Amino acid sequence: LLTAHLQKLMSDKKCTAEKKAEMENVLTQLDNYGQQELADLFVNYNVKSPITGNDLSPPVSFNLMFKTSIGPGGNMPGYLRPETAQGIFLNFKRLLEFNQGKLPFAAAQIGNSFRNEISPRSGLIRVREFTMAEIEHFVDPSEKNHPKFQNVADLNVLLYSSKAQVSGQSANVMRLGDAVQQGVINNSVLGYFIGRIYLFLTKIGVSPEKLRFRQHMENEMAHYACDCWDAESKTSYGWIEIVGCADRSCYDLSCHARATKVPLIAEKPLKEPISFQNKPDPLAVRITVNVVQFEANKGAIGKAYKKDAKVVMEYLSVCDECYITEMEQLLNEKGEFTVEIEGKTFKLTKDMVTVKRFQKTLHVEEIIPNVIEPSFGIGRIMYTVFEHTFRIREGDEQRTFFSFPAVVAPFKCSVLPLSQNQEFMPFVKELSEALTRNGISHKVDDSSGSIGRRYARTDEVGVAFGITIDFDTVNRTPHTATLRDRDSMRQIRAEISELPAIIRDLANGYLTWADVEAKYPQFEGQETGKKDTIEE
Repeated sequence: LLTAHLQKLMSDKKCTAEKKAEMENVLTQLDNYGQQELADLFVNYNVKSPITGNDLSPPVSFNLMFKTSIGPGGNMPGYLRPETAQGIFLNFKRLLEFNQGKLPFAAAQIGNSFRNEISPRSGLIRVREFTMAEIEHFVDPSEKNHPKFQNVADLNVLLYSSKAQVSGQSANVMRLGDAVQQGVINNSVLGYFIGRIYLFLTKIGVSPEKLRFRQHMENEMAHYACDCWDAESKTSYGWIEIVGCADRSCYDLSCHARATKVPLIAEKPLKEPISFQNKPDPLAVRITVNVVQFEANKGAIGKAYKKDAKVVMEYLSVCDECYITEMEQLLNEKGEFTVEIEGKTFKLTKDMVTVKRFQKTLHVEEIIPNVIEPSFGIGRIMYTVFEHTFRIREGDEQRTFFSFPAVVAPFKCSVLPLSQNQEFMPFVKELSEALTRNGISHKVDDSSGSIGRRYARTDEVGVAFGITIDFDTVNRTPHTATLRDRDSMRQIRAEISELPAIIRDLANGYLTWADVEAKYPQFEGQETGKKDTIEE
């Protein structure tokens, strides 16, 4: 609403350059504003209801999670999942065991997610039910270096950092290696996945010129993230987020550990036993840290909360150091803090709980892994590919087609007999069976339309290549057929027995069309006709 209003004001010829620059700056930082800041902007720019023209109420918080009732009684509340990732976190211990207890490792999942959007719109862009694909890469927080980062370090990617957004600067093309080295991207694991996301998106048809990575600003950052970059594509709807890549630190595993009272940790063997001291050794910062835990006064807690005391005690026993340190600060400042357990709120005071620090010699180091999460919105990616690959034939505006890369084209090739002459059918059948054996999705079009019209029809749905059976196929040995490239419309001629392997390698990216043209003769036209065949 605010965006539409400001864009309307900016389009006014009376709007000064200074005012326009101010509003552009507001639009750039729109996701960074808090509730009160948004309320002030609505007042400052005199935003009214677009329908009635009346004043608007102040912004209010809205829960995007779908609430539902579980069971016949409906007494137990439940929520539809807003992301697929939580199932991976719940299975962390099994996944760690599967990887022989070693870090790093990753798990991937694809499925439907649900968000109670206030205003669904823009086709596949903003919907309440959508398909997501997510990777959770678990890593030692002290070793956020990816061994394969050098494979993507030389990629030049358009980056829009939070610093550039706040200062009103534009996005800059940067080498990923330089971005990590200069601290623009937090660590090489995050940088590696940004590089892999870039390679994936450009491979499936997203235009590199319309792709950027935008860093979340501080107030925009999700509660679970310590750094986050969105892959955004430019479409007719503007820049839209299609992939998120977040460093979720240890937030999820810590929350699940507190709720389930099961420690979700990984163990790293130490070469030598170490003693944890009150003051870390500056020469061994990586492993020498404070050992901190809650020390509960069972009597005081039991007296205050009776039958719920056991629940409180169990909760306190599994809290991690970060959480304990935060609560210790509240104890020192206010003399108390509150915790919410199983829907109940408990107030804990200094006489109920204290924070204990002590020395401990360990033979293994316990780690709460950090998580790097690339999250793909399948619907948005598909829409972007549709827009970025839509083409119009030069000189013929009526002929449109999708220039899908062969790797994602729904059909890799079509098989087209020149006409409905029955002499072509054995070759059509032979080719179709060979393509199926090679795992190539294909479409046979033996309808009565002209070959040009059938080419156009398959181009419209993005079929990458077309095999044509003509009279030269029937009349000459070895039997050959033409292979047509959708984008260039150029054709080559090759033996029927070779064509399935050629298309397989083209679809898998092992060959390019230029490679094929260099090896096989270009097709200019068939040299024999129906009169040269055995009469029907």
